[in-house]
Amino acid sequence: MSLLHTAIISDLHLTDPEPPRHKSRSKHPLWKKFKTKEFYIDESLVQFIDHIQKEAAGNPVELILNGDIFDFDSVMSLPQKPIYKINWIETRRGLFPQLEKSLFKIKIILEEHKPFMEALSQFVKNGHKVVIIPGNHDVEMHFPEVQEKIRESLALTPEEQTRVVFPTWFYISNGDTLIEHGHQQDPYCICENPLNPFLLDYNEKSVRLPFGNVACRYMMNGLGLFNPHVEKNYIMSVPEYIRFFFKYLVTAQPLIMWTWLWGSTATLWHVTTDRFATPFKGETSREQLVNRAAEVSQATPSMVRQLQELFVIPAVNNPIMIARELWLDRLFLITFIFGVVFFIVSTLNDYLGISLYWIFLPLALLLPFFLFYARSVTSLVSEYKEPSEAILSKQAEIAQVKRVVYGHTHHPRHEYYGFVEHLNSGTWSPAFTNVECTESTERNAYVWITPGEDQKLRKAELLQFSTKK
Repeated sequence: MSLLHTAIISDLHLTDPEPPRHKSRSKHPLWKKFKTKEFYIDESLVQFIDHIQKEAAGNPVELILNGDIFDFDSVMSLPQKPIYKINWIETRRGLFPQLEKSLFKIKIILEEHKPFMEALSQFVKNGHKVVIIPGNHDVEMHFPEVQEKIRESLALTPEEQTRVVFPTWFYISNGDTLIEHGHQQDPYCICENPLNPFLLDYNEKSVRLPFGNVACRYMMNGLGLFNPHVEKNYIMSVPEYIRFFFKYLVTAQPLIMWTWLWGSTATLWHVTTDRFATPFKGETSREQLVNRAAEVSQATPSMVRQLQELFVIPAVNNPIMIARELWLDRLFLITFIFGVVFFIVSTLNDYLGISLYWIFLPLALLLPFFLFYARSVTSLVSEYKEPSEAILSKQAEIAQVKRVVYGHTHHPRHEYYGFVEHLNSGTWSPAFTNVECTESTERNAYVWITPGEDQKLRKAELLQFSTKK
């Protein structure tokens, strides 16, 4: 086996610009500012593709786009003359993950990012290979028709198209590196069955979305001053939320509590009803799906089965955990306390004639206990960083490699866990930490794997790409 040059990037989050139809966009210039064409990264990506070809000095390069490349969840564009029904909630939070709607979304993304797609096309025509691994934000890429639409946009010959590969959820590069997006180890973002993630939705084929992505659609798409690409931009303490409200939201989105309430409720309803949905059963057997996944991932069927056994348990299996993440447990608790206190005081009012204003005394006494509970609940979403050393070791052992590369967390990393080398390629997304989009986290990192001096072993580096002005 000849040694390859491999470049790995992830979490580009390519999507459409925020449509001007939203009333908050005209009233508040900071509304989803991170989602404007001003912050498109196509120029950087074009330069990066040219850079890795020069670095390889004429040798073949394997470019791996490791998940969340196309952000279907953030697409808010709507077709002008749809041939399918669009639900009222889709007009406010984006189209559902059904085949025709997913095809519309990928068409919009590809049109918006033509420079990147043209550079990718020329890259393949130059004799190189592109591997596009689905992440949790582009789980709709599991539709074969969506994959075909991406291939069509590259305008390649049949022979060149063979060098554009869509693995199921992981890929083994050159027999020494296991690459996957990483969401299969995140209970809030896991695609439960990447071999067959489809449901029958009123006789229509749809994709079962992970909980985190449903929340992004119903909640984050309606909270235009919170950047979904940076956790600390939307996961705050109560005092921080209060300061944020009076600084930004009091003029831009004063009814944010209502937006949160119905968005959280819709999220909980969606993921709950999905538990009772009918899985899509095509003509392809599970064995055929496993064999196909193994072939495209350069693995064996046994590796596919064993790696799938390592998937984390989905958070949606625990409704209480989901309610806590949506803050609905606090709402239920407040409602229950108020209902009990009101019933007791109103009963005493009927029999003893006491004033209903006494309701405030027990509420005031119970308030410290409620605040103590609220402060004790921490978000597990923000606590997820990387898989454990045990998981990485098992993955490396199953795939028969000594290197594992992830994305997903948006945090670039390069470290060793025993004999396993672990890297994370970070993010290229508009990950701004402030509403004005002037401060950002570390971006444009990539993993570069090259043949060693002895031409026997490859070495991996975590590098930073700087765009030339």
